[in-house]
Amino acid sequence: MPGLLRGMARTAVVAGTATAVSNRVSRRQGNRWASKQAAPQQQEEAEPAPQRTDTNTKLAQLRELAQLRDSGVLDEAEFELQKSQILNS
Repeated sequence: MPGLLRGMARTAVVAGTATAVSNRVSRRQGNRWASKQAAPQQQEEAEPAPQRTDTNTKLAQLRELAQLRDSGVLDEAEFELQKSQILNS
């Protein structure tokens, strides 16, 4: 009987240790995966997307620019420079 009890106790200790180690490994892996997934999200949040000017606003700016060129306020080089800035924004 003492041998049987000792064997059962040993089995319980081994099973309990294995369960504890398995749970610890799972938690550590879960934390690693969570931190890896959170890192790209933090970068995305830290870097706001550049504001893009919508097409209608660009067209209105180009029309105003063309009117300034036609009226003689801007020369052709100034017009082209401003136009490229508007189109690249």
